Amino acid sequence: MKKGRRSVRLHPPKTGADQQVIRPQARKMIIFVSVNFKQLFEHQKKYPWSRPGCCPRCKASRVWKHGFVLVYFDGLPAGVFLRRYRCPQCGCVIRLRSKGFFRRFQAAISTIRSSLQCRLSAGKYLPGLSISRQRHWLKGLKRNVKAYLGDRWNDRLLAAFDHLLACDRVPVSSTI
Repeated sequence: MKKGRRSVRLHPPKTGADQQVIRPQARKMIIFVSVNFKQLFEHQKKYPWSRPGCCPRCKASRVWKHGFVLVYFDGLPAGVFLRRYRCPQCGCVIRLRSKGFFRRFQAAISTIRSSLQCRLSAGKYLPGLSISRQRHWLKGLKRNVKAYLGDRWNDRLLAAFDHLLACDRVPVSSTI
């Protein structure tokens, strides 16, 4: 061997009991639950979350606590911690989220709908909310209506919002 070079020792692949089990990428799942925001803000991590009875993905009989996620909602002065659970069998991470909110949105569904209604009927945005956010919601709604419902809904955007919501879609999402 030449001076300055190191030899690399290759190990044979592990077999049998030594072999590591590699699971497919764990899926994330959100379960919407009723939350008292006043108590949640006061208690933070000590809030009494209800544990799911089983894993919604594989129906395993028990899920483990898996920490918290800090999230922000409109109307609260600071972030709050939402509970996460993990299934030991399939690796699914279950995140609890408050009913009345879309995934990845800080504003309540009712606030978003009120903003759209105000803009579509009076031509003005709701005061007290960022105009760019409200513009983003309207643009997302128009994009989703065109993609999923077609041009015949263009003059009935609020009805289209309700229809997409009934179909378990986020009507104001920027992605399709």
